[in-house]
Amino acid sequence: MPTVQPPIDLGSWIVRRAAINPHRPALTFAGRTRTFGEFADEIDRLAAALEAGGVRPGDRVGYAGANHPAFLITLFACSRVGAIFVPLNFRLSAAELAYIIGDAGAGTLIADAALAATIDSVRGQIEVSRFIALDRVDDWESYDEVLAAAQPIARPRHPGAEDVAVIMYTSGTTGRPKGAMLTHGNLFWNNVNSLLSFDTQSTDVSLVCAPLFHIGGLNVTTLVTLQKGGHVVLMPAFDPQQALRHIAEDRITTMFGVPAMFLFMAQTPGFDDADMSSLRFLICGGAPVPEPLMRRYGERGVVFAQGYGLTETAPLALVMGIDESADRIGAAGHHVLPLSDVCLMDASGEQVGPGGRGEVCVRGPQVMAGYWQNDSATAAAIDADGWFHTGDVGQMDDDGYVYVVDRVKDMVITGGENVYPAEVESVLYSHPAIAEVAVLGLPDDKWGEAVTAVVALAPGAALTLDDLREFARDRLAGYKLPLRLEFVEALPRNASGKVLKFQLRDQLNS
Repeated sequence: MPTVQPPIDLGSWIVRRAAINPHRPALTFAGRTRTFGEFADEIDRLAAALEAGGVRPGDRVGYAGANHPAFLITLFACSRVGAIFVPLNFRLSAAELAYIIGDAGAGTLIADAALAATIDSVRGQIEVSRFIALDRVDDWESYDEVLAAAQPIARPRHPGAEDVAVIMYTSGTTGRPKGAMLTHGNLFWNNVNSLLSFDTQSTDVSLVCAPLFHIGGLNVTTLVTLQKGGHVVLMPAFDPQQALRHIAEDRITTMFGVPAMFLFMAQTPGFDDADMSSLRFLICGGAPVPEPLMRRYGERGVVFAQGYGLTETAPLALVMGIDESADRIGAAGHHVLPLSDVCLMDASGEQVGPGGRGEVCVRGPQVMAGYWQNDSATAAAIDADGWFHTGDVGQMDDDGYVYVVDRVKDMVITGGENVYPAEVESVLYSHPAIAEVAVLGLPDDKWGEAVTAVVALAPGAALTLDDLREFARDRLAGYKLPLRLEFVEALPRNASGKVLKFQLRDQLNS
């Protein structure tokens, strides 16, 4: 008898869930709740509209905008026509967006009104044939009208596990973003890993306020809750006071966030009296939960689960359960997940045992297929044995728990956003007052790390932080702009000329 493969493509997740529980709540946004049946209908209507507009299997469809149901509808609709979804970081500058749209080769673009205006400024630089806006915008089709005019798709596609579902761009150390190709199988098996690790329930109500264009916002609780038949409450953006209100009024049971988000919530007036009795746990990523913050929530009876992951691993790589987090402060998680593994490798490719330090490497069915149209970057990241090299340095204890202790690539994490120094440095170097510049992250109570520019000035020049931020504002997203400016006579370098950033960190932290 032939083996029948179950459908695991993204489009099938919602449609099959709707067939099982059409009247259950699926998605609440701005006071409106869609049932699974209504959600699936909108997905299939948009799929038909995309197909009628010429979208074919393998074509790329971009989405630019703040959190909105249309983001998720577009994601699933792309699957129903076999297309590839390309979420765009709405915080990027017009030039940055134009590069990614061009690199992905997106032929159709859906955007909210704010991003439509940004994209219009670079229309001449991109080869997009169809523009659809969530609100009425000149020279853009109306999303609502497109949806209303369409009937549900008659013959939906069912992409295979190896077919690319999403290209999610992540900044590279060379300053150019790379598109991580996440397949339908990557996303499905990540969800299975998550279900076996975090015990998501069909009765869960998950608050989603991290940006959906990030893998954490999209795929730590959002997709797995929907696939399980739970209810997602979506906020357009994170607001600590509104988040506490949603937790109380919508009886939220789970939420993903970065440490800064949970810190801001804890600092909100009324936190001590807020009704959080419905919460089963919070999931924190981006950095370990600081012990004082864990205690603060613990006083309210709220516990944390933690995870470490990357865009390229869809994202789960390490997990710390709710029964472990308080006992292993600072750990990122155990090196074994139910369906995947993490090891630490030294520079020669040999695995490092407990106590030693090595690069964190991940292997499993959630590891990306590679970088879009970038074979050299793919080969550099995924070795012949299938290990994805993260660029982070870890240390493992005797029980197999991994602590991330440094970054091979010097990435800065500020407020949950990844900032790569090379990209910022390439912009700042063009400032006439700067002779040399190094960008690094320094501890910051509010953001976790502050993007810091360490500058050696040109002879006779002067520079202020405000001047520097204004100079770079049109070329860099706001979160990439320096929050600190420090001056040195000259940057410390080794014999080969490489800047010794660890010396700068030690000097500025002392």
